[in-house]
Amino acid sequence: MNDKIIIGIDLGATNIRGGLVTGNVLSQIFSRKIKNDGTVEEVMDDVFFIIDKLMGKKVAGIGIGVPSVVDMEEGIVYDVQYIPSWKEVHVKKILEDRYHVPVFVNNDANCFALGEYYFGKGKTARDLIGLTIGTGLGAGIVINHRLYAGSNCGAGEFGMVGYLDHCFEYYSSGQFFANVHHADGQQVFEKAEKGDSEAKQWYAEMGMHLGNAIKMIMYAYDPSLIVFGGSVRFAYPYFSETMWQQINTFAYHKSIKKLRIEISELENSGILGAAGLCYDAFAT
Repeated sequence: MNDKIIIGIDLGATNIRGGLVTGNVLSQIFSRKIKNDGTVEEVMDDVFFIIDKLMGKKVAGIGIGVPSVVDMEEGIVYDVQYIPSWKEVHVKKILEDRYHVPVFVNNDANCFALGEYYFGKGKTARDLIGLTIGTGLGAGIVINHRLYAGSNCGAGEFGMVGYLDHCFEYYSSGQFFANVHHADGQQVFEKAEKGDSEAKQWYAEMGMHLGNAIKMIMYAYDPSLIVFGGSVRFAYPYFSETMWQQINTFAYHKSIKKLRIEISELENSGILGAAGLCYDAFAT
């Protein structure tokens, strides 16, 4: 574990959160509601506000996770979800010019995977898939102890792979309930928690589709560990049985026996994962 002092920044759709990370210790967490309908400069001012509170002479780097596509080498952020003005923002250059420390930028799914690898269920793993199951289905990939993001920061977009008449995300995420049953996912979860049989059946259906998505991931990457993040992970008891039923139809039985699926218990995973970008870079 790296003992450098790192600033981790989690830029979300409505809030920005940041903290200092040293080793495996997170401290001095700050948050701020962002002006997501503001100009590029107004939103960047919100980023500055958090970093200014955390910045000190001993800070060795800044990692920032964003819900968008990123040019990882140049640190350019494109088309940030829910922040319309951020069509092309040179985040790395802006922050390095202001703070004079290395800055690393990546998307939030990749940060989630790194957070689990450095701080969570993946600390003993060589390879893992961090699968975020919420309103969408995204993933980050760690191979041989390093993040693999692809040439264009697009690796791990398993949800976009074609499946049935749509794609895996349509059936294997929180979208399933609205798309198939015209129901609100949060309300379905609340009903399942109260024992509602119909809600539980819908989760069982979703679990079957998610199991097929995991089989596709296994054929592509053969991971030993998959860690679930995202809001749908809290409903795991309601979809795990049918999910595993599908996984157990995977052609290579030894791979099934070696596969471990864990539920993330990491708090502040966005901040920690962003700090993990620095750890990954400093390990080279």
